[in-house]
Amino acid sequence: MTQAGTRGFRAYTAKHLDELLRRAGYDTEARLRIRAVASVLPFRTNQYVVDELIDWSDIPGDPIYRLVFPQEDMLPESDVSAIAALLRSDAPAAEIQAAANKVRMTLNPHPAGQMELNMPRVGKEPMPGVQHKYPETVLFFPKQGQTCHAYCTYCFRWAQFVGEPDLKMASDDVQGLVRYLREHPQVTSVLITGGDPMIMSAPVLRRYVEPLLALDQLESIRIGTKSLAYWPGRFVTDPDAADVLRLFSTVVESGKNLAFMAHFSHPREMEPELVQTAVRAIRDTGAVIRTQAPLIRTVNDRPEVWERMWRTQHALGMVPYYMFVERDTGPRDYFAVPLARAYEIFRDAYARVSGLCRTVRGPSMSSTPGKVCVDGIAEVAGRRVFVLHLIQARDPSLVGRPFFAEYDPSAVWLDDLRPAFADRFPFETGALDAARPLVTPGGPLGRL
Repeated sequence: MTQAGTRGFRAYTAKHLDELLRRAGYDTEARLRIRAVASVLPFRTNQYVVDELIDWSDIPGDPIYRLVFPQEDMLPESDVSAIAALLRSDAPAAEIQAAANKVRMTLNPHPAGQMELNMPRVGKEPMPGVQHKYPETVLFFPKQGQTCHAYCTYCFRWAQFVGEPDLKMASDDVQGLVRYLREHPQVTSVLITGGDPMIMSAPVLRRYVEPLLALDQLESIRIGTKSLAYWPGRFVTDPDAADVLRLFSTVVESGKNLAFMAHFSHPREMEPELVQTAVRAIRDTGAVIRTQAPLIRTVNDRPEVWERMWRTQHALGMVPYYMFVERDTGPRDYFAVPLARAYEIFRDAYARVSGLCRTVRGPSMSSTPGKVCVDGIAEVAGRRVFVLHLIQARDPSLVGRPFFAEYDPSAVWLDDLRPAFADRFPFETGALDAARPLVTPGGPLGRL
């Protein structure tokens, strides 16, 4: 087992769910239906989250509870009832699994072309565990980092955690990654992601990170993680915490920017003193902590929540980076906030913070063509429209160019929008035909 040294760490999985739901006060039928949802979507939490972050007197309204525990109405009622009936009758595990897989396939397990468009190829062979959507950035999914200290119910990578090999992205071929990067000198940043890379022990994390330090082309190494929120002891009390911090220092001393991409979904995740100690420890290595999270209905869909998050992050020395729109996968219908409301929440929170917090961008949709930001709602030529632009794009020539969509108060994603003042959106032209190679200054990348 390569999981990080986790002194005092206790994980709770689906086999503990009924016991935890009893603590929440649910009756037998309600527990059964929630377990039915957990048969489809992954469930994992830990003692720190359960004991330190959740207010058990406010169930099911508590935002942290809603972040990690499945809810009965996350999935269509007919699907929940069908699986609950199987559980009630003690159906064979294979039958329950088959029913769960059928529901999973309706939930768009890999949005935005992750498997079809983003996976690079060497010759005709795909590179599992690598994603290359934008010319300058490569994502790498280390094999030993494809779990988390706790799973978020909204996670757009939920398919990584359900035990289906065909849905999982993972690789332990770091030398193959290095070769690919050398062949694509336009790549200046590698994001190590998951799952959560900080679930790995220091020696395993070092095995993936150190080979990257010899690549002069790389300006930054990013680590995407929820560990500061769900297990801050990773950087303070774990047996190898000092070794992890030394690795971070090594990255910075090599001349690379170490960007620690921290996911905070609610201000309460930053309240424990242990989190603040961990933040100081990471910053002392020279790493920059940037913060991001999606806008989630029933969890953080009020401007005062984001205002408090950004102000707290800034006070602790972190850099507010992104407010994302909930992705079009998993129980999206349960968590999605209409784009018009998302913009209002962002605008109102943004107006209440100082300029030093206004490093944050959003609300941003990580869609197939790129990161589409909702800049506002305006009246143009007598028509009410969304004003948008691409923060990042498969086609770099589209980055930063404004475009318009017809105003739709119920739209929750890019696919719900219709272009305004044009027949199509800029990314729908032949320049972004997914069937054509994208050519960059560094050479052809194939279907990114």
